[in-house]
Amino acid sequence: MAEVPSTRILPLGSTAPEIELPDAAGNVFTLDDVRGPQGLLVMFVCNHCPFVIHLAEALSGFAKELDAQGVGVVAINSNDVEKYPADAPEKMLEFAAKYDWKLPYLYDADQSVAHAYVAACTPDFYLFDGELKLVYCGQFDGSRPKNSTPVTGEDLREAVRGMLAGESPLPSQRPSTGCNIKWKTGNEPEHFGK
Repeated sequence: MAEVPSTRILPLGSTAPEIELPDAAGNVFTLDDVRGPQGLLVMFVCNHCPFVIHLAEALSGFAKELDAQGVGVVAINSNDVEKYPADAPEKMLEFAAKYDWKLPYLYDADQSVAHAYVAACTPDFYLFDGELKLVYCGQFDGSRPKNSTPVTGEDLREAVRGMLAGESPLPSQRPSTGCNIKWKTGNEPEHFGK
């Protein structure tokens, strides 16, 4: 399992790129469907990544906390499912049920949304305020599958707290790390593999 840092960071203050994607059942969601009155958390994830699996249960509870605070949460799978069938839409349903994800889990088949958000790895987190301006792009916390750091969500939790309190974005934001997004051949970002 190779740990890849998120090096394609969307600049703070950027407006959330549009989303119009289906979930595994074929229901289409837009940015307006998934945002909350206080903001939106966009998570790029997949079913097979050990880094996502490591956080999956905590992300379920965290999403419910955010929903109660008026912050929408959406998960997006942009992996090439031909090469990685464990990430196929029908497997997304199983994954969401296993971890009790009560949030839209969408499939980015052409990977255009991952490109728009300049996502690089799974998991990759983007927190937008009520005006859909980016205030945080970084890790959930310092926990990883092979370290003993507990999963607390402290980094992202502090970003949400500050956002809801009307504070400026955190000056130090540690990039997320995980498995690289599995790009389709010919669809890789220009710097992919560098």
